[in-house]
Amino acid sequence: MIDIKLADEIYKLIYEASVALPDDVYDALAGMSAREDKPLARELYGCIFDNVKKAALLDRPICQDTGSLQFFLKAGSKCPLLGDAEDSIKHAVIAATRGIPLRPNAVDSFAERNTGNNVGEGAPFIEWEIIPGRDDLEVTVYMAGGGCSLVGRSKVLMPLEGYEGIVKFVFDAVVEWGVNACPPLIVGVGIGACAPTAAMLSKKAVLRPVGSKNANRRAREMEEHMKRGLNSVGIGPLGMSGKESVQCVNIEYAAHHPATLAVGVSVGCWATRRKTVVIKADGGRL
Repeated sequence: MIDIKLADEIYKLIYEASVALPDDVYDALAGMSAREDKPLARELYGCIFDNVKKAALLDRPICQDTGSLQFFLKAGSKCPLLGDAEDSIKHAVIAATRGIPLRPNAVDSFAERNTGNNVGEGAPFIEWEIIPGRDDLEVTVYMAGGGCSLVGRSKVLMPLEGYEGIVKFVFDAVVEWGVNACPPLIVGVGIGACAPTAAMLSKKAVLRPVGSKNANRRAREMEEHMKRGLNSVGIGPLGMSGKESVQCVNIEYAAHHPATLAVGVSVGCWATRRKTVVIKADGGRL
């Protein structure tokens, strides 16, 4: 069933994510722009910030590609909204497609027909995590554009390839495809036991704020190592060359099988649109 109060909050969440950059992304881009010394790259940063300003002024989405809507839910085991959440999210997505407006981006995989409202088989994507003892619902929306999704991939490596193999896989993906993803990029890296696990962890890594650090010392060092290396490639803003190419590299990981070492890569574009809200048991925002 549809919980109208919950659906209204999800609509507002989608709207807020679509028309304004997260503070951490805006600040990262501002810092990169200030450090840039190539004239063309500085001009392109100017275009980016002019775009952001106009989106706010005109009350319109930052990018014409409003992406595939993906929701990541942390639901308390005692939350009374569990049964209504999926229907309420779909209701909000249909309303947002019409009202914000969002570009219809859900195409049936076999009929090759656009559904026209961003809802279809498996769309919007919803990932659940149950949190014992809580009664609230934490919802993160991520608007995955087509360009940044082109970079995404995962692979199971032989364990002897080690962490050098992980770095090579990430660099190959970003260097080969990153220009299609509207850099400067947020690079998410997942490490785990199998390809699906690594892929999902890489997507969750994209959702971490720019500037956050992995709690594991070796993972932190690896994040910094890859960030420095990818920035030295010189992809630059919008792929037109420049001093820096990535806003950050975030790693999320899980234990792996002794015989496998899986790695996944997901990236967010310069306009990485994500936002989180916590909804109380009564349907209102925390």
